[in-house]
Amino acid sequence: MKKNSIKFLLIAIYFFILPGCATNKNLSPATELFVNGDALPDAPELARRGEYKVGVRTLDFVNKGQVNVLKSKGGVDPLYDRLLKVEVWYPAILPEGKKELTSYEDSFGSPLDSTRPVVPFSFSGRALRDALPDTRSAAFPLLIVSHGYPGSRVLLSYLAENLASKGFVILAIDHKESTHSDQQGFASTLLNRSKDILFILDQVAAAGQPNSNHFLSGLADANNTALIGYSMGGYGVMNVAGAGYSNQLAAFFSAMAGGSKAIAARTNNNAEYKASIDKRIKAVVAFAPWGMQRGVWDAAGLKGVQVPVFFVAGNMDDISGYEDGTKAMFKGIKNSDRYLLTYQNARHNTAPNPPPAATMRPDAFAKDYDHYAEPAWNEKRINNINQHFVTAFLGIHLQQKDYGKYLQLTEKSNDKPWAGFKPRSSTGMELLHEVKGK
Repeated sequence: MKKNSIKFLLIAIYFFILPGCATNKNLSPATELFVNGDALPDAPELARRGEYKVGVRTLDFVNKGQVNVLKSKGGVDPLYDRLLKVEVWYPAILPEGKKELTSYEDSFGSPLDSTRPVVPFSFSGRALRDALPDTRSAAFPLLIVSHGYPGSRVLLSYLAENLASKGFVILAIDHKESTHSDQQGFASTLLNRSKDILFILDQVAAAGQPNSNHFLSGLADANNTALIGYSMGGYGVMNVAGAGYSNQLAAFFSAMAGGSKAIAARTNNNAEYKASIDKRIKAVVAFAPWGMQRGVWDAAGLKGVQVPVFFVAGNMDDISGYEDGTKAMFKGIKNSDRYLLTYQNARHNTAPNPPPAATMRPDAFAKDYDHYAEPAWNEKRINNINQHFVTAFLGIHLQQKDYGKYLQLTEKSNDKPWAGFKPRSSTGMELLHEVKGK
């Protein structure tokens, strides 16, 4: 090597490479890592974190004396207690020197598939475990999150953390017999989604009361609640919001559940169901809700929804369906103001965190990766867009924020740049809007 070349190389190392290495050594773990939900350079405006620091806790609740439909036989329903583990994100006060950084535990694989063993994994989040809640102002609106089948309470952690930073308290449920680690027969998911959500809402309402001696006391306002559901979670939240199940679903359920008629209490023509419609629920976000194309709802059932709904779907969804699935549900709900955000060429996975690193190894099972991945979209970008639109929608309906401009858009993002999006970044989407009565 010539002298000049060696000299140039040494200069480059001294001025460019070594300073970079030194700088990287001084970075904290929170800034070294890309954490699910971090804003990409092209993230839309409302995707960025809000003014509050975020705490996170894990709580256990027990719903006693529930139907154990997996053991129903001959129309007889035994009872059991349902343990529901819940992750709670909330505005918090952080001690000096503490950072918003935690670890979440989950798993992939399936207890029902002997070829795919259940494999635990962990991933980082931007919240401080067991931080002191911020109760210096009025109680915050409550959001309840319901995952897919199978799923987990941390499947949408990117969205929960983001919303907590903007002044919401979020409770995400591990639905028993429907998680990545304990998945069991589908009948339990069909029956228990809406029941779990209503139970948790009541528990939070009690815990949030002044002088309850619970950490949620004065923190969560259950009278100002919205629901967020993905896939089977979407199925559940829509039922809680007023979409009574059809008689067709009741017959299907009974046939698969040993003659049990337990789900009849959640059908549209049942007086008990109609009495259960909860006025504390002010809005719903439904990602790819399952069931419309399977006859879970009919026109009469959909008329029961009277709160605003924000639907999110991919127009190539091959799990919940699109034209005869989410879009048909959007059109069929006549008694509420509703939106439908569509990711063009996306399939079903428009809601969850990106695929865990372990699912991307060469020896990983394709089904485990496919459980999270979107073939035509960058999952991190979908996460940012979801954060933006859910912030706008819930900010309007639960916080009375002036976010109307972020929803008053041309239908197709390719036709005209959307408000809140950086130049050249609002492509490949559609936003439909129908007002109550149409």
